Amino acid sequence: MTEEIFRQDSYAKTCEATVVRADEQGIALDRTVFYPLGGGQAGDTGKLIWDGGETAITDTRKGDQAGEILHIPEPGAALPPVGAKATAEIDWARRHRLMRMHTCLHLLCAVIEGDVTGGSISDGRGRLDFNLPNTQLDKDAITAELNRLIAEDHPATPRWIDDAELEANPSLVRTMSVKPPMGSGKVRLLDIDGVDLQPCGGTHVQRTGEIGKVMVTKIENKGKQNRRINLAFAD
Repeated sequence: MTEEIFRQDSYAKTCEATVVRADEQGIALDRTVFYPLGGGQAGDTGKLIWDGGETAITDTRKGDQAGEILHIPEPGAALPPVGAKATAEIDWARRHRLMRMHTCLHLLCAVIEGDVTGGSISDGRGRLDFNLPNTQLDKDAITAELNRLIAEDHPATPRWIDDAELEANPSLVRTMSVKPPMGSGKVRLLDIDGVDLQPCGGTHVQRTGEIGKVMVTKIENKGKQNRRINLAFAD
């Protein structure tokens, strides 16, 4: 299994690691700061450096082995030898934008009452789909409420509960299509103080003020019940 440094410290930009796999599917390390595609959040990009070589990492994905994370190099790039010591370094500016937007989508969950049916976080943009039959949404009002919560600068803190506690509090889970991973004995939550609390394994900023101003760019009807709210950074 790959040690997931990003799970404990979203602000870690680089780490030293050992190559445990390198083939046409990707490069696996014994530990990494790279977040793999999942939970609607895009995988990290960056670079991997070892003695005698370097390659750009264009994506990060979960591997076919349990707990494995694969760093996807550019096509035709040189691969490090298994056992090599390497430095993994994420594209921090891009990651930070993903962290800001991911945290903002948690605020959107607090603003909109309804179960989440889907979502996506990309560089500078994000969206959530809500199960909201016969509901009219005001784009300007949602934008204003999000920016109020951002300006209030609430702490956003990850914490863990056990599986039994989550089972006893099913209302913590807002997503209809994706359930939090259980079975390991504990589940990770993001607690935005006084605003939102729900399971999430993604990367987030430490305070809502770090998000910066956002705007609702479009609200779409996706079927009779689904309403899609699209966000972007105002800058």
